[in-house]
Amino acid sequence: MIDKLEDVERRFERLTADLSNPEVLSDSARLQKVSKERAGLEKLVEAFRAYRKVISDMEEVETWLGSGDADEKAFARESLPGLKEQREEMEASLKILLLPKDPNDEKNVILEIRAGAGGDEAALFAEEVMQMYLRYADRRGWKADILDMSPGNAGGVKDATVTLSGDAVFSNMKYESGVHRVQRVPATETQGRIHTSTITVSVMPEAEDVDVQVNPADIEMQVMRSTGSGGQSVNTTDSAVRLIHHPTGIVVKCQQEKSQLKNRTMAMRMLRAKLYEIEQERIRNERDSARRAQVGTGDRSEKIRTYNFPQDRLTDHRIGLTVHNLPGVMAGDVEDILTACRTYYQAEALKAQTAGGSKPSA
Repeated sequence: MIDKLEDVERRFERLTADLSNPEVLSDSARLQKVSKERAGLEKLVEAFRAYRKVISDMEEVETWLGSGDADEKAFARESLPGLKEQREEMEASLKILLLPKDPNDEKNVILEIRAGAGGDEAALFAEEVMQMYLRYADRRGWKADILDMSPGNAGGVKDATVTLSGDAVFSNMKYESGVHRVQRVPATETQGRIHTSTITVSVMPEAEDVDVQVNPADIEMQVMRSTGSGGQSVNTTDSAVRLIHHPTGIVVKCQQEKSQLKNRTMAMRMLRAKLYEIEQERIRNERDSARRAQVGTGDRSEKIRTYNFPQDRLTDHRIGLTVHNLPGVMAGDVEDILTACRTYYQAEALKAQTAGGSKPSA
């Protein structure tokens, strides 16, 4: 591990020197590439330097144990256990930081939420989960835009598409994809029976133009008037846009803006994200079963979580996590849950790497 870390540190120092190189400074594309790579290594290098300082402190303290000074020996005996604990914690952190990075971690995301089994109750819960993520995004300082939303027959939403933009959005949100199940007594239930409904959540990294090439000839664009609840027109111009990608059959729609051009731009963002996700899924499926087990949370048929309102209990079935604070969760207090998922899959990736098996990104 130390050899790897020293290699990383040397690379970091070379990149730092490049930032003062006139040739690099005069080439904006190269400067951006160097700056981005250096920023990606900075956290690891800082952690390694802090670790090396702890090792140095330990060596110094250990020499005091063999000295003739009673005060130095007493200080060493008192300090050494804490330094050893600090060293172990830093080693664990460094192993996580050395795991292969998911190239999508820094990307923004396109979030799709759809009502599943359960009729009107599923649509109501879909809207609540959408609001939960919007509140969480607000807490994180992310920018959230609702690109498209279809209302349910009795309120809620049949489906909604939202973009989340900010710092490392995909890294935080990527384990939310899957089936979310809710158990509660619907407001329309007169006999107090608990109903079970489901919604699906899809978290896709937003693709850049360089990530996926789209042939304009493959796209059919349809325009229409935006519609609101009940299907009534809410716009007097044909500003809503539907794009059909004929090679894949993917259909995306955006009607949130009054400008047709803006809606088309947003719809293209959605289409690129879907095509990028298809390509990422193809790559994942070509890898071995151990690798697929690590990324199985992207399978939209997989029940990942249950929200049981009568018992005020949220259960994440993948990692065995149970929390009892559903009002807080629905208000956007999901940081601990997302962190627990990320930590669990990082630990699984580390185990796979230590065992010499496949090396999934964290």
